[in-house]
Amino acid sequence: MGTTTISADGKTRCKWCDAAPEFVAYHDREWGFPVGDDRRLFEKICLEGFQSGLSWRTILAKRENFRAAFDDFDFNRVAKFTTSDVERLLQDSGIIRHRGKIEAVINNANRACEMVVAEGSLAAYFWRFEPQGQPVERPQTASMSDTSVAISKDLKKRGWKFVGPTTVYAFMQAMGLINDHAEGCFMRPVIDAARREFERP
Repeated sequence: MGTTTISADGKTRCKWCDAAPEFVAYHDREWGFPVGDDRRLFEKICLEGFQSGLSWRTILAKRENFRAAFDDFDFNRVAKFTTSDVERLLQDSGIIRHRGKIEAVINNANRACEMVVAEGSLAAYFWRFEPQGQPVERPQTASMSDTSVAISKDLKKRGWKFVGPTTVYAFMQAMGLINDHAEGCFMRPVIDAARREFERP
């Protein structure tokens, strides 16, 4: 099975776009573009944690609900959530009602606040791990890398939760730390150009 597909509009895209129609907009407008905004980085690492054991389609369908539930992933605000907030969120049918994952978001919000003090920003921290040169893995062939393992280990040492190497690799793909659009996908050169123009923090 190839790693690209030809969509109804005649454009060649990454094969996973076939899984759901809503993936096309996400693929074309978000996935892989470099991100330097701390709120968006925090949101994505949290949503990838919620995806653990589930499909991204499930998370994407509930993303607006997650944003409403977690104060638009403003980690300074989420860090102040209490046990009553956990109980409230466990009753919210619009999100994934998993106590461990909900508590992890609150924990990680506190860790994010600490990281801003220590590193200047989440963006400064994550982008210092950007792999240099050609990746060892061909696009769309890996679920983790040496870099995602290193980030995962460091985050766990800092007290973050639900940040395993596979979760971190998906975060790296989505936030543009690597360009993992398949060879032949029409978005691959678009992301290459965006990465060249992106001002690293």
